[in-house]
Amino acid sequence: MIDIVKIKKQSDEVFYAEGAIIAFAAADLEFLKQQTERNPRKRARLCTHRDVNDALHEMIIVNARDTYVRPHKNTRKPKSFQMLEGMMDVVVFDDAGNVVSATRLGPYGSGRASYFRLHETRFHTLRTLTALGIFQETTRGPFVLGDTVFAAWAPEDEDRAACENFLRRMDADVAKLLPSPTLVRH
Repeated sequence: MIDIVKIKKQSDEVFYAEGAIIAFAAADLEFLKQQTERNPRKRARLCTHRDVNDALHEMIIVNARDTYVRPHKNTRKPKSFQMLEGMMDVVVFDDAGNVVSATRLGPYGSGRASYFRLHETRFHTLRTLTALGIFQETTRGPFVLGDTVFAAWAPEDEDRAACENFLRRMDADVAKLLPSPTLVRH
C-alpha cells in the first residue's frame, strides 16, 4: 500500500511534499486537481524538492484548459517537462515575441512527444489543450525570484481580456506550425 504524501501549503497554487521518501499516488493527484479547480488562475503544483534552496527542483503541475502562463525565461537554467496526462503545447518565442516553435506533448503511448527540454534560456509558455494537463517539470535550483524574466510583450495575469487576446493570436501562430487544431476539446 502506498501512503498518501504529507503536503504542506505554501500558497493557493504551491504545495510541498514532505518526507524523506516521496511516492506520488492517485489521492495526491486528486488533491492537486481539486486545488486547480479552486484556484482563480486554475493551476496548482506539488514541489517534491524540500525547499527553494535545493539544487534540483521537481514539481508535479496541474493546469486547467486555457490556463494563461505568462511567457517567461529562466536565466541560466535548463528546464524539462514530462507529460503525464492530457495534452499541452510548449511554445517558444524569440525576444521580440514571435512564435519560433511549438511542440505538442501528450503522455507516453499517445503517439506524441511526451518529454521536452530547453537547454538554453528562451521565452516560452505552456498551453493546456485538454480539460487538465498534468506534467512533471524539472529545473535547476535554487529558486531566485530575479532569475525568472517575464516577457514585456506579454500581458500580466491580472488583465484577463489582454490574456485572452494574446492566447488567440498565439494559437493562430501555433496552428501554422502544427498540423492539427491547437485546442482539443474532449
